[in-house]
Amino acid sequence: MLSDFSGKFAEYMAIFYLYIKGYRLVKHNYITGRGTGAGEIDIIVKKRHLLVFVEVKKRGDLANAAYAIQPKQQQRIRRAAENFVAKHQNFANFDIRFDAILVKPPFCLQHIIDAF
Repeated sequence: MLSDFSGKFAEYMAIFYLYIKGYRLVKHNYITGRGTGAGEIDIIVKKRHLLVFVEVKKRGDLANAAYAIQPKQQQRIRRAAENFVAKHQNFANFDIRFDAILVKPPFCLQHIIDAF
């Protein structure tokens, strides 16, 4: 069953969860491009004047999902967030936060606010 549950489906579950919590989707799977030293951001959402960059991790248990977000990946996500805000000046005055949504199939989600 776990192999049938894709990471993309976990991301869509996370988007739906965030929507129910009052967040609005800004971008899904934002990629900075080659040579930036940054990576991909799974989900970018906003709520009022708060811009949230969300990393989604799907694993067989929530502890392993949390452990999978290593400091090196956190740095890449931060650089990608800087890149996004630089390219989208309308978000320049927003507060920024980095969250994680951990997913254990089939339907267990944990939202970690200000994860890193």
